[in-house]
Amino acid sequence: MNDEFDDWDEVDFTRVPGGGGKMTLYRREDRYSIWIDGVELMGCENHQSEDELARIVLADPALNANPHVLIGGLGMGFTLAAALRDLPENGRVTICELIPKVVEWNRGPLGHFAGRPLDDARVAVAQKDVGRLLQTQLEEYDAILLDVDNGPEGLVRGGNDWLYTEEGLDAAYSALRPGGLLAVWSTFKDPAFYMRLKKTGFKDVRQVPVRITFGADNNGHDQHMIWTCRRPRT
Repeated sequence: MNDEFDDWDEVDFTRVPGGGGKMTLYRREDRYSIWIDGVELMGCENHQSEDELARIVLADPALNANPHVLIGGLGMGFTLAAALRDLPENGRVTICELIPKVVEWNRGPLGHFAGRPLDDARVAVAQKDVGRLLQTQLEEYDAILLDVDNGPEGLVRGGNDWLYTEEGLDAAYSALRPGGLLAVWSTFKDPAFYMRLKKTGFKDVRQVPVRITFGADNNGHDQHMIWTCRRPRT
């Protein structure tokens, strides 16, 4: 950690499966932050783009009345919480998270930040690689939200990159029901990924920039990216 974060206390840590690095949970007063090998991955304060990822999907007028939604990546629970706010009473969410400690942290010290979404009866947790899960499913989901790593430019583990290849996108396509929506979150623009989505067979490919603010006075600005696309009905 750099000098700016010397006053943070280490709460817990884990090793990322599959040859990834050291993931550490830090705390300073009532703030928490997750780091990977000395680089901040996420914090508890700024989750505008995660909220928008879920909002876009659940606001889709073509979404089934009682949808089954897959979210790849739990993070600090904000994407899941945002999805649950708009999910119909009889809808379901499968949250897929590879790292057991992330689930443990969300059931423990991080839970209240997102309103403890894992306690919702509509949620099922799959503690496995979302890529492997996608390869075993056929027309199971009405929507898939990928909030994994930093997006197509991975940071946590090299194995995550597969999700964003043509093979990984083919698996997501097959796991969606006809008419289903795929939405992908990223901290970066990636023109090559945008073109890859179009080549995979998805339709209505859109890239949505999301402006975020951060800092004590909300005077810092950045831009994240969300891509959405649809499996055709026929």
